[in-house]
Amino acid sequence: MSEMKITIDDTQVMVSPGTTILEAAKKIGVQIPTLCHLDLHDTKMVNQAASCRICVVEVEGRRNLAPACATPVTDGMVVNTRSIKVLNARRMVLELLLSDHPKDCLICEKSGNCELQDLAITFGIRELTVGKDGAQSTYRKDVSEAIVRDMDKCIMCRRCETMCNKVQSVGALSGINRGFDAVVATAFEVDLADSVCTHCGQCVAVCPTGALSEKEHIWNVVRQLADPGKVVVVQTAPAVRAALGEEFGMAPGTLVTGKMVAALRKLGFNYVFDTDFAADATIMEEGAELVDRLTRFQNGDPTVKLPILTSCCPAWVNFFESQFPDLLDIPSSAKSPQQMFGAIAKSYFAQKMNIDPKNMVVVSVMPCLAKKYEASRPEFNREVDISISTRELAHLIKKANIDFNNLPEEDFDHPLGESTGASVIFGTTGGVIEAAVRTAYEVITGETLGKVDFEELRGFEGIRSATVKVGDLDLNIGIAHGLGNARLLLEEIRGGNPNNYHAIEIMACPGGCIGGGGQPYHHGNSEILKQRQSAIYEEDRNKAIRKSHENPYIKEMYANYFGKPMSHKAHELLHTYYEPKEKI
Repeated sequence: MSEMKITIDDTQVMVSPGTTILEAAKKIGVQIPTLCHLDLHDTKMVNQAASCRICVVEVEGRRNLAPACATPVTDGMVVNTRSIKVLNARRMVLELLLSDHPKDCLICEKSGNCELQDLAITFGIRELTVGKDGAQSTYRKDVSEAIVRDMDKCIMCRRCETMCNKVQSVGALSGINRGFDAVVATAFEVDLADSVCTHCGQCVAVCPTGALSEKEHIWNVVRQLADPGKVVVVQTAPAVRAALGEEFGMAPGTLVTGKMVAALRKLGFNYVFDTDFAADATIMEEGAELVDRLTRFQNGDPTVKLPILTSCCPAWVNFFESQFPDLLDIPSSAKSPQQMFGAIAKSYFAQKMNIDPKNMVVVSVMPCLAKKYEASRPEFNREVDISISTRELAHLIKKANIDFNNLPEEDFDHPLGESTGASVIFGTTGGVIEAAVRTAYEVITGETLGKVDFEELRGFEGIRSATVKVGDLDLNIGIAHGLGNARLLLEEIRGGNPNNYHAIEIMACPGGCIGGGGQPYHHGNSEILKQRQSAIYEEDRNKAIRKSHENPYIKEMYANYFGKPMSHKAHELLHTYYEPKEKI
């Protein structure tokens, strides 16, 4: 049977076999409320736990109500989504969820972005008629450098579990216990910091309530800005400018670079810089590593480690340290742009401006919650003092009563504010390796690269591969975004690298940094990620310089301070090391 005819609320619709009632209803514009359900088509995440029962509907011929999110249609099915029986059942389910939920909505991190709160408003819940005098489940709060787990607010939707296990393949979270004591937790209920959690924040991104939220550092930033003895420097990652506007009512994918700079100046930062500058420096170092390994490989050196893996994503670094410790000699040793910027600011820039590094505070604005964890890693010696997310920056701007939408366009400060198009595309999947190829091509061939857009490296597929002609070499490249896809690629490398990859880019979050755990919530709409991606490529196209090695301020820094990529000083300040992490 190719298609089936069903009737929903007196409207007939033709659908394919396997379609759920929820999907069929959407096709004809019938809205059925959901809570546990989430379908991110492009990241292959479908949470069909059918645990909340908010989406129940009446199916003719059935005695019990059916969950629309998990019930496949049958030919001739007749569905009623708005009968009194359905509405009463939904309200009772919602009241029972609210009866076992804290009542601190006014100060909750997810207030305004809480789907449970939205449903309570939609249903007009003003008092509880069921369960109001019942006991409430309570659990200890778990606070890491990046994520706060407050399981008192967990509604057992299991979205976080699906994201962590099926999409990211990390395995840090699982449903435990039964009945009233049921909750999503780590193995043996250890803290997230002691688990295999990578701090990617994707669980936070899909959690419908305040059970999972980010560790906020806004007031720490405010305290530093208020200290007259401190020189407070801020850096902003490329993906932030493509999403920040959403927090102020702008369409997804609206570039707000100039307004963001103006807002940061109004907040009182002494210097407003661009992480893209450090991304250009990352390409100088990571690109030099790539060229070095490729040259030795072509010369027959049996000790060379290929493929080289990009190391810009801290959640991905956490992932391979704990789950692929046998491959630690393959990734590039270059620090991430966030950490490179911190090291450069507190050495090169501090010396240039005659600032005591002890009096300098480096704040980063990142789309990623793992950056908070990365900044605290002991080997980095607090090169970056505070990392806040895109959402936190928006909150800070609103707290300061700044009219963001009407701000003028302003430019970053120099010298650490100048960047190229190559650094901008770090914000999306495939961008880091494309930026590296733009530079590696010219270094290896000695020729000027005419067409800098490597379309074959772009896209939204979870795993992609491409071959780029670099002189006499067919450079084989693998790209993965989402840690589940990264696992598949790494297992392939572990199994002998059958595709003969020379270089691989991995980003932990779906879409890369544009889909980071610290970005404005997309509520399951993956089209938002694609619009952010388009904005990133738009900014790249509009840049006067589009290759990292042509950035004049990067050239000046290497000429006057580092000497050359991979020099002794560059290794000392811009590179790191990896160690196996035994986690539960």
